[in-house]
Amino acid sequence: MNPTPEDMARALDAHPDYRVLRRLQPRTCFNPVSEGLPCARGIVLDTETTGLSSETDRVIELGMLLFEFDPTTGLIYRVLEVFDELEDPGFPIPPANTAIHHITDAMVQGKHIDDAKVERLLKGVSVVIAHNAGFDRPFVEQRWPAFENLLWACSIRDIDWQAEGFGSAKLEYLLQTQGIFYEAHRAETDCWALLELLHHQLPQSQQPALLSLLETLNQPQLKLSALGSPFETKDLLKQRGYRWSGEQRCWSRLLSGEQALEEELSWLKRRVYGSRNAQVELETLGGTLRYSNRQGQKKLVPL
Repeated sequence: MNPTPEDMARALDAHPDYRVLRRLQPRTCFNPVSEGLPCARGIVLDTETTGLSSETDRVIELGMLLFEFDPTTGLIYRVLEVFDELEDPGFPIPPANTAIHHITDAMVQGKHIDDAKVERLLKGVSVVIAHNAGFDRPFVEQRWPAFENLLWACSIRDIDWQAEGFGSAKLEYLLQTQGIFYEAHRAETDCWALLELLHHQLPQSQQPALLSLLETLNQPQLKLSALGSPFETKDLLKQRGYRWSGEQRCWSRLLSGEQALEEELSWLKRRVYGSRNAQVELETLGGTLRYSNRQGQKKLVPL
């Protein structure tokens, strides 16, 4: 009797010199819904676009999974609805972007995403989750303002993957550590991959990835901008996780909580500004502003 592919995979899995990857199998049921336990609705979202600027580029594919979960344990129950539609941006898709997501002008010609269906899916939703929400949120808010009123979470930034022992926060890599592979860079497929990842238990905190992400929703997010930082400290700031803003012409990073802020202010004074008289800008972002391009309350903080 010839062994099946799964028999061979299991044999390799049992050998210390091999690791086996299995193709992602989208599933609509993760756990049975228990009567009497809390149940909330969330959306996992991904977009494909014509480029990187939410001001000048357009969404050409929107993928969403509407799912039920327990907000106290992070347990995912089931997927209620699957949404994936294409839209004609009104101008040619740059070839460099087509090379990534393989969406062509012919595929989107004359197509329009159903606005009414998008807004219906958002009703009663507790959280929208994207893997790099700082990219997706500005795009969908530009196109569908209803997204502005929802709480957002980012599965890249709101889970400390490094502390959990992972070398990268890329979705493909994270799933590969769980023995799963998939074809990335199409919106619906990326949504299934992210939901599968959120279902898995984190190795250090020993809780579902979704719960770790949900715990950040009530934490204030702070954007700290290092105004007038010396040019020679740019590499130091970049290594620390700061990003350059051409519009503000300064380095900034996002923080969660007062303790993180105090530690960062101390680090900036010691390592960046030294004995210089300096002040930084602090912007407070509530849950409905996190990862959007809309501004929160700002103040200057002396060091």
